[in-house]
Amino acid sequence: MMKQFGFLFLMLVSSVGVLAQEITDEAMEKAKRSSIANTYQANTKLKENKFEDAEADYRKAISDYGNNATARYNLGNAYYNKETYDEAMLRYKQAAVKATTKPEKHKAYHNLGNVYMKEKQYQQAVDAYKKALINNPKDDETRYNYALAKEMLEKEKQQNKDNSGGDQNNQNDGKDDKDKKENEGDNKQDQQNKDKGQNKDNQDNKDQGKDQQKDDNKGKEDQGKNGNGKEDQQKKPSDEQQQQQQQAKSKASPEQIQRMLRAIEREDKRVREEQDAKKVKGVPVKTEKDW
Repeated sequence: MMKQFGFLFLMLVSSVGVLAQEITDEAMEKAKRSSIANTYQANTKLKENKFEDAEADYRKAISDYGNNATARYNLGNAYYNKETYDEAMLRYKQAAVKATTKPEKHKAYHNLGNVYMKEKQYQQAVDAYKKALINNPKDDETRYNYALAKEMLEKEKQQNKDNSGGDQNNQNDGKDDKDKKENEGDNKQDQQNKDKGQNKDNQDNKDQGKDQQKDDNKGKEDQGKNGNGKEDQQKKPSDEQQQQQQQAKSKASPEQIQRMLRAIEREDKRVREEQDAKKVKGVPVKTEKDW
């Protein structure tokens, strides 16, 4: 009797389990049907340019059945066309995870790559297109966009490298300004020394004129006394010797000339580099794929 009761109890438990599974399966199937219906309604409203209504229906479809990859993908397309790229990026990522077939994963990753290209996130775009090609290596559009993303990534790296070189040029320019200021200070000091030399020459000439006047007066006195009428000859520097002295004083030192040459060379180099710098131009990306 006890064995028979135990058997009946097991049968009852098994029946309850089967019934619960049937209820769960039925509820799941109902949720799937509701999700599909909401997705269809959202697609229709989106074609009628009713974006807000379509967005609400897509969200209902996702809420009814979380594994609905189609609703996530189509909602991503709706956001992409509205240029709401952050939301589009999120929905494409979800669609790629929830997708169960390679064609669905390929389309989700392809459009995700397009969003990254719009945001100029070229490394992420390369990775997304690569995943798309893994799921469909024969798609020409994906191959084109993948090559384009790699090209833009290389240009970005080169531009960053050039910009870092520009920072170095700015440092050199600062050094050139410092050398220029030093040269200006040296030239100013040379001018002051030159002025002092000229003043000294003027004073010497003035003193020499006084001496000449004294000698003339003395000669006149000697002429009055001696009556011979001869004057003493004064030794004066020639005009050529005076010009050579002035040129020697006005010459810059070898160190100053060297600094000025270096500053000129660096300035020429900076101008050439600025003229050779290339600008990255945007290239259109092929459109998103329909599910």
